Amino acid sequence: MSAVLAIGTTSLRRFFRDRSNFFFVLVLPMLLVVAIGLQFGDSGSAGRVMLVGSGPLAQEVSAGLKRQDLAVDRLDGAGTAREVVARGRADVAVLVSPTHEARWAAGESVQLTVIPGSQANGQASVATVQSVLATLSNNRAAVRAMTDAGVGPREAKRSLDKVDRVGPSLTVSLVGQDLGDEFAGLGEFDLGAAQQLSLFMFLTALTGSAMLIQSRELGVTRRELSAPVTAGQVIGGEVLGRFVISLTQGLYMVVGTAVLFGVNWGDPLATGLVVASFAGVSAAAAMVLGSLMDNANAAGGLGIGLGLVVAGLGGSMLPIELFPSSLTVVSALTPHRWAYEAYAEIQRRGGGVADVLPQLGVLVAMTALLLPLGAWLLQRSLSRAM
Repeated sequence: MSAVLAIGTTSLRRFFRDRSNFFFVLVLPMLLVVAIGLQFGDSGSAGRVMLVGSGPLAQEVSAGLKRQDLAVDRLDGAGTAREVVARGRADVAVLVSPTHEARWAAGESVQLTVIPGSQANGQASVATVQSVLATLSNNRAAVRAMTDAGVGPREAKRSLDKVDRVGPSLTVSLVGQDLGDEFAGLGEFDLGAAQQLSLFMFLTALTGSAMLIQSRELGVTRRELSAPVTAGQVIGGEVLGRFVISLTQGLYMVVGTAVLFGVNWGDPLATGLVVASFAGVSAAAAMVLGSLMDNANAAGGLGIGLGLVVAGLGGSMLPIELFPSSLTVVSALTPHRWAYEAYAEIQRRGGGVADVLPQLGVLVAMTALLLPLGAWLLQRSLSRAM
């Protein structure tokens, strides 16, 4: 056991000897938590509408909303609008697509997509949006009726009487009404902290896998095996080193975000178990990657790419609740998805250890699958190092 601890300690020293690792492990995650919190956190958004679209119809809608003393901000994507509303930064989002623009220009009826928030003033904003759209519909119908009548006092009056029958309608379709409720009660930095926690723990572990290759290239592994230790002890030490690095970063982020940004992590024991379980998966994945690759630079680059892709699929960049159904199925193959669900249970619903047992079970199972594979691959790589 002392040999395993000695090898693990050596691995830790080598990792933190590189000053860039301090920035990547300790500083950068906190900076991103701040950036995400400031972008999507609660900012007192009473009477604020997020409008997606830039065509003539979107401009008419924007002008009508501003006349009702609503603040209107523009966004480029529907996915971002959903997240902004869910996080409470806006009361409602209105999506005006190119198809909507084309139908409206052709004089056809249009049903805009409206995403309401969970706050009380969100419902009031939805009512205001509906009123504005009704006004636009009536105005368009009136213009069309008078045009069809050839303009003229009597003809215009007669045509205006037909407004309700001949005019294209502009209505709304409410979607994602439960989405705001799902994120209700989260603090400004809570969601971003949980997402960045999983992203960086896994990413740091994968990029750190390059150290396994460097150990073989620099002869460190050969010297360890020449000492009175077994290959199993070397493997155990390397696994321990990867696990401690990931666990240290995870606990540092939990404590740091709680102290600096007031992030609510809920039940400390439940959160600690999720962090430890995820650290195990991260360490095991790093062992697999570091044992398969023979070039440290290539392993580092692949680790970054793979880490970002897996994190994106697992909800560390966009909440799972905003995923399409097909992507939700794929995300279940990533450890990030199960950590995300566990943190959601703890942070949003006050869950404890018993409530996150299913997620912990999946994370432990992933570790149990990857760790023996990584150990076997590492043993083969150690044989090549001799």
